[in-house]
Amino acid sequence: MPQADLPDRAIVIGSSGAIGSALRAALEARGLAVMGMSRSPVTADDLPIDLTDEQSIEAAAGKVRELAPFSAIYVATGLLHDQEVSPEKALRDMDQASLMRLFAVNAVGPALVARHFVPMLPKTGRCTFAALSARVGSISDNRLGGWYGYRASKAALNMIIKTLAIEVARTRPDAICVGLHPGTVDSHLSRPFQRGVSRERLFSPDHAAAHLLSVVDALTPSQTGRCFGWDGFEIAP
Repeated sequence: MPQADLPDRAIVIGSSGAIGSALRAALEARGLAVMGMSRSPVTADDLPIDLTDEQSIEAAAGKVRELAPFSAIYVATGLLHDQEVSPEKALRDMDQASLMRLFAVNAVGPALVARHFVPMLPKTGRCTFAALSARVGSISDNRLGGWYGYRASKAALNMIIKTLAIEVARTRPDAICVGLHPGTVDSHLSRPFQRGVSRERLFSPDHAAAHLLSVVDALTPSQTGRCFGWDGFEIAP
C-alpha cells in the first residue's frame, strides 16, 4: 500500500502485550499516531480497557471519539492459558468457568470493541478493523482435536468478523474487516507450547507484526470478512 494511502491515526487494543506492542511500534514507525489501550497501560497517554467489561470498552471509546476517524483499529488480545485456564487435552478437562472466560476474552470482547469502535472508522477511503485470530479456529483444519475452548472461541471470533464485515460494507465500502493469524510468536501465550516448533517458525513479536501489517497492506475490500495467516494465505473456515 502506498505511503500516501496509510491512515494517520490508529488504535491498538492490547498494546501492552507482545504482539500489540510490536504492532504499535511498527505503525508508529510508519508515521501513524497510535492510541494504545490495554488492561495495564504502558505510557501515561494509554487508556485502560478491559475486554471482559463492556462499560470499560465504552468508556475507552468515549475518550477517543473526538479524535475520530481512526483508519486502523487492531485488537491484539487473546487468551489461551493463565493461572486459571489451560487448554483442554480431552473432553473430561472442560469446565464451564474456563469456557466462559475464553469466550469472553477471545470472542465477546472483540465483538464489543467492534460495537463501540467501528463507528469511528471513516465512511469513505480505505480503513481496517483487524483482530488476532488463530489457525486452530478453523473448523475444517481441525485434525488433532483438543483445546476445545480456545478453538471454539476463535471460531466464534471468525464468524463475528464475517458478520461484521457484511454490515460494515453497507456504509463503508472501502473497509477491510479481517482476522489475522500471527503464527507461533515467542510470547507468554505460546511459551509452554513451543517445544517442537522449528526456529524458523517461531517468530519474534516484531517479525510477526511486520508480517501482519504486510498482509493487511495487500488486502482489498473484496477480501473483507475472512481470516488470513501471517504468510498472506487465507485460512479456511
